[in-house]
Amino acid sequence: MAVKILIVTGDAAESLEVLYPYQRLLEEGYEVHIAAPAVKKLRFVVHDFEEGFDTYTEKPGYTWPADVAFADVVPEDYAAVVVPGGRAPEYLRNDPEVRRILAAFTGADKPVAQICHGPLITAASGALEGRRVTAYPALELDMKAAGAAYEDSEAVVDGTLVSARAWPDHSAWMREFLKVLRAKAPLA
Repeated sequence: MAVKILIVTGDAAESLEVLYPYQRLLEEGYEVHIAAPAVKKLRFVVHDFEEGFDTYTEKPGYTWPADVAFADVVPEDYAAVVVPGGRAPEYLRNDPEVRRILAAFTGADKPVAQICHGPLITAASGALEGRRVTAYPALELDMKAAGAAYEDSEAVVDGTLVSARAWPDHSAWMREFLKVLRAKAPLA
Protein backbone atom coordinates (compact mmCIF):
# COMPACT_ATOMS: atom_id res chain seq x y z
CA MET A 1 0.00 0.00 0.00
CA ALA A 2 1.39 3.41 -1.01
CA VAL A 3 2.35 6.00 1.57
CA LYS A 4 0.08 9.00 0.99
CA ILE A 5 0.92 12.67 1.43
CA LEU A 6 -1.69 15.45 1.51
CA ILE A 7 -1.27 18.96 0.15
CA VAL A 8 -3.84 21.47 1.46
CA THR A 9 -4.36 24.45 -0.83
CA GLY A 10 -6.84 26.53 -2.79
CA ASP A 11 -7.23 29.22 -5.42
CA ALA A 12 -4.43 31.81 -5.46
CA ALA A 13 -1.85 29.44 -3.98
CA GLU A 14 1.65 30.08 -5.30
CA SER A 15 2.14 27.76 -8.31
CA LEU A 16 5.70 26.73 -7.48
CA GLU A 17 4.90 26.11 -3.83
CA VAL A 18 2.20 23.60 -4.77
CA LEU A 19 3.72 21.94 -7.81
CA TYR A 20 7.34 21.63 -6.68
CA PRO A 21 6.57 19.55 -3.57
CA TYR A 22 3.83 17.69 -5.48
CA GLN A 23 6.23 16.57 -8.18
CA ARG A 24 9.18 16.05 -5.82
CA LEU A 25 7.16 13.77 -3.55
CA LEU A 26 5.82 11.81 -6.52
CA GLU A 27 9.38 11.44 -7.78
CA GLU A 28 10.37 10.09 -4.37
CA GLY A 29 7.63 7.42 -4.64
CA TYR A 30 4.86 8.83 -2.43
CA GLU A 31 1.21 9.05 -3.50
CA VAL A 32 0.18 12.71 -3.33
CA HIS A 33 -3.35 14.11 -3.06
CA ILE A 34 -4.34 17.76 -3.30
CA ALA A 35 -7.12 18.85 -0.94
CA ALA A 36 -9.06 22.08 -1.36
CA PRO A 37 -12.35 23.56 -0.17
CA ALA A 38 -14.06 21.69 -3.05
CA VAL A 39 -13.09 19.25 -5.78
CA LYS A 40 -12.58 21.56 -8.76
CA LYS A 41 -9.92 23.04 -11.00
CA LEU A 42 -7.76 25.28 -8.82
CA ARG A 43 -6.25 28.48 -10.18
CA PHE A 44 -2.78 29.17 -8.86
CA VAL A 45 -0.71 32.38 -9.07
CA VAL A 46 2.92 33.31 -9.62
CA HIS A 47 4.58 35.62 -7.12
CA ASP A 48 7.77 37.28 -8.28
CA PHE A 49 10.10 40.05 -7.22
CA GLU A 50 10.45 43.00 -9.57
CA GLU A 51 12.66 46.06 -9.35
CA GLY A 52 10.82 49.10 -8.10
CA PHE A 53 8.17 47.17 -6.12
CA ASP A 54 8.16 47.22 -2.33
CA THR A 55 6.60 43.75 -2.24
CA TYR A 56 6.13 40.80 -4.57
CA THR A 57 3.96 40.99 -7.67
CA GLU A 58 1.24 38.51 -8.61
CA LYS A 59 0.36 37.07 -12.00
CA PRO A 60 -1.95 34.22 -13.08
CA GLY A 61 -0.28 30.83 -12.76
CA TYR A 62 -1.08 27.22 -13.52
CA THR A 63 -4.37 25.44 -12.99
CA TRP A 64 -4.56 22.03 -11.34
CA PRO A 65 -7.39 19.77 -10.20
CA ALA A 66 -8.08 19.16 -6.53
CA ASP A 67 -8.42 15.48 -5.64
CA VAL A 68 -10.45 15.76 -2.46
CA ALA A 69 -12.52 18.33 -0.56
CA PHE A 70 -11.35 19.31 2.93
CA ALA A 71 -14.58 17.93 4.43
CA ASP A 72 -13.79 14.48 3.00
CA VAL A 73 -10.17 14.29 4.18
CA VAL A 74 -9.43 11.53 6.69
CA PRO A 75 -6.08 12.62 8.19
CA GLU A 76 -5.35 9.10 9.44
CA ASP A 77 -5.06 8.01 5.77
CA TYR A 78 -2.04 10.27 5.24
CA ALA A 79 1.52 10.14 6.55
CA ALA A 80 2.23 13.87 6.20
CA VAL A 81 0.83 17.19 5.03
CA VAL A 82 2.27 20.01 2.94
CA VAL A 83 0.96 23.57 3.36
CA PRO A 84 1.93 25.84 0.43
CA GLY A 85 1.80 29.61 0.49
CA GLY A 86 0.47 32.27 -1.80
CA ARG A 87 -2.73 34.11 -0.95
CA ALA A 88 -4.73 30.91 -0.40
CA PRO A 89 -3.75 30.55 3.29
CA GLU A 90 -5.22 33.99 4.05
CA TYR A 91 -8.75 32.68 3.49
CA LEU A 92 -8.18 28.95 4.08
CA ARG A 93 -7.18 29.55 7.71
CA ASN A 94 -10.80 30.56 8.34
CA ASP A 95 -12.08 27.16 7.16
CA PRO A 96 -12.82 24.90 10.17
CA GLU A 97 -12.18 21.79 8.03
CA VAL A 98 -8.65 22.80 7.13
CA ARG A 99 -7.97 23.66 10.78
CA ARG A 100 -9.30 20.21 11.73
CA ILE A 101 -6.92 18.60 9.23
CA LEU A 102 -3.86 20.50 10.46
CA ALA A 103 -4.72 19.88 14.11
CA ALA A 104 -4.94 16.15 13.40
CA PHE A 105 -1.49 16.07 11.79
CA THR A 106 0.22 18.16 14.44
CA GLY A 107 -1.61 16.37 17.25
CA ALA A 108 -0.36 13.02 15.95
CA ASP A 109 3.20 14.38 15.46
CA LYS A 110 3.07 13.63 11.74
CA PRO A 111 5.42 15.51 9.40
CA VAL A 112 4.19 18.96 8.35
CA ALA A 113 5.92 20.99 5.63
CA GLN A 114 4.88 24.64 5.46
CA ILE A 115 6.18 27.44 3.29
CA CYS A 116 5.70 31.17 2.76
CA HIS A 117 2.16 32.14 3.91
CA GLY A 118 1.26 28.49 4.65
CA PRO A 119 2.10 28.89 8.35
CA LEU A 120 -0.96 31.14 8.67
CA ILE A 121 -3.03 27.95 8.48
CA THR A 122 -0.87 26.09 10.99
CA ALA A 123 -1.06 29.09 13.31
CA ALA A 124 -4.87 29.19 13.01
CA SER A 125 -4.99 25.52 14.03
CA GLY A 126 -3.17 26.43 17.24
CA ALA A 127 -0.08 24.37 16.46
CA LEU A 128 2.74 26.93 16.52
CA GLU A 129 2.85 27.78 20.23
CA GLY A 130 6.41 27.15 21.45
CA ARG A 131 7.67 26.03 18.02
CA ARG A 132 10.55 27.33 15.89
CA VAL A 133 9.49 28.35 12.39
CA THR A 134 10.26 30.45 9.39
CA ALA A 135 7.79 31.93 6.93
CA TYR A 136 7.62 34.71 4.38
CA PRO A 137 9.49 37.51 6.21
CA ALA A 138 6.43 39.79 6.31
CA LEU A 139 4.80 37.18 8.58
CA GLU A 140 7.40 37.42 11.35
CA LEU A 141 4.98 39.28 13.64
CA ASP A 142 2.15 36.82 12.83
CA MET A 143 4.40 33.89 13.77
CA LYS A 144 5.38 35.57 17.03
CA ALA A 145 1.72 36.37 17.78
CA ALA A 146 0.99 32.64 17.29
CA GLY A 147 3.58 31.87 19.97
CA ALA A 148 6.35 30.72 17.65
CA ALA A 149 10.00 31.72 17.61
CA TYR A 150 10.65 33.14 14.13
CA GLU A 151 13.95 32.42 12.37
CA ASP A 152 14.95 34.02 9.06
CA SER A 153 16.43 30.93 7.41
CA GLU A 154 16.01 28.81 4.26
CA ALA A 155 14.58 25.92 6.24
CA VAL A 156 13.77 25.50 9.92
CA VAL A 157 13.21 22.04 11.38
CA ASP A 158 11.44 21.73 14.72
CA GLY A 159 10.73 18.05 15.29
CA THR A 160 8.33 17.02 12.53
CA LEU A 161 7.57 20.61 11.49
CA VAL A 162 9.64 21.86 8.54
CA SER A 163 9.18 25.41 7.30
CA ALA A 164 10.66 27.66 4.62
CA ARG A 165 10.36 31.33 3.67
CA ALA A 166 9.30 31.09 -0.01
CA TRP A 167 9.92 29.28 -3.29
CA PRO A 168 13.60 30.33 -3.59
CA ASP A 169 14.16 28.05 -0.55
CA HIS A 170 12.62 24.94 -2.15
CA SER A 171 15.79 22.84 -2.30
CA ALA A 172 16.66 23.30 1.38
CA TRP A 173 12.99 22.92 2.42
CA MET A 174 12.37 19.64 0.57
CA ARG A 175 15.78 18.25 1.52
CA GLU A 176 14.95 18.73 5.23
CA PHE A 177 11.33 17.61 4.87
CA LEU A 178 12.37 14.41 3.11
CA LYS A 179 14.75 13.58 5.98
CA VAL A 180 11.85 13.86 8.43
CA LEU A 181 9.45 12.03 6.11
CA ARG A 182 11.83 9.12 5.47
CA ALA A 183 12.28 8.67 9.22
CA LYS A 184 8.57 8.89 10.10
CA ALA A 185 6.98 7.37 6.95
CA PRO A 186 9.49 5.22 5.07
CA LEU A 187 8.48 3.86 1.68
CA ALA A 188 9.37 0.27 2.68
